[in-house]
This record gives sequence, structure tokens and C-alpha cells, in this order.
Amino acid sequence: MPTITIRTPELPVPRRRAVALRVTRWLTAQGVQAGHVVVRFEPTEDGTVFSGGMPVEALPDETDGTGPRHASVTCCVGPDRDDLFRDGLARCITEALGADARTPFCYLEFRPTSPSDVYLGAGERLSRADGTAVGPAPATTG
Repeated sequence: MPTITIRTPELPVPRRRAVALRVTRWLTAQGVQAGHVVVRFEPTEDGTVFSGGMPVEALPDETDGTGPRHASVTCCVGPDRDDLFRDGLARCITEALGADARTPFCYLEFRPTSPSDVYLGAGERLSRADGTAVGPAPATTG
């Protein structure tokens, strides 16, 4: 269940949707089920991201408004994903965001995450992403 968290200055909903669709399409082309792709956007405010002790807003900006001033992306993917997969996903995400050599700050990190470490809830049911069912929660006394 690839989960991508994108932190940028606020993006309009149509732009977020376009990014999420492009990433989902790339991942489905790699064999991931579309329903297993999670793309989360977390807007950042001025003065909340620093590079070298300077707020990224102070870095020279040559993007002409065509891409984000800055982006920090965290990708949780299975530990079995190789360099080719990670390189391709990184390229897909940065291109979808419009980040390029003119973007003052773009950081993308991969966190290998075992499906056995991911829990999914639906109503009162809970299961692990590796397909293991989780029993009912132990009763508590209070």
C-alpha cells in the first residue's frame, strides 16, 4: 500500500487531484492496485520549512509560478521495491508537482514499510496490509 505524503504550500484541489491521479496511474502501471494508493497533501505555511537555517521562502525563486516554491515528500513503500521503482516514482512525483531544477527546495524520502506494519480499519474490522486478520481488541476494565 504505497502511501505518499506531499508537503507544499497550499495547492488548489484540482492540482492536488491531478498530482494524485498521475502518481496513481504510474503506480498501477507498476502493478499496484489503484485502491491501494494513498496520496496525502499537507499544506505548509511560510516560516515552517528551513534549509541551512533559512526559511525556504528566502531562497532564490526562478519557478515563475509554474511549480511549487518547495516540496517535501515522504513515500512509504514495501521494502522489496528496488532502485528502479523508487527512481521512477521519485521522477513521477516531482514531474507531477512541476518541481524541476528551478525549484528552490525539493526533498523526497523513501521509507521502506513492511505490509505487516500497516493496519487498515473498516468499521469495527481491522486487518494488516499483508492480509493477516487482526482479532478483536482485548476487553478493558475500567
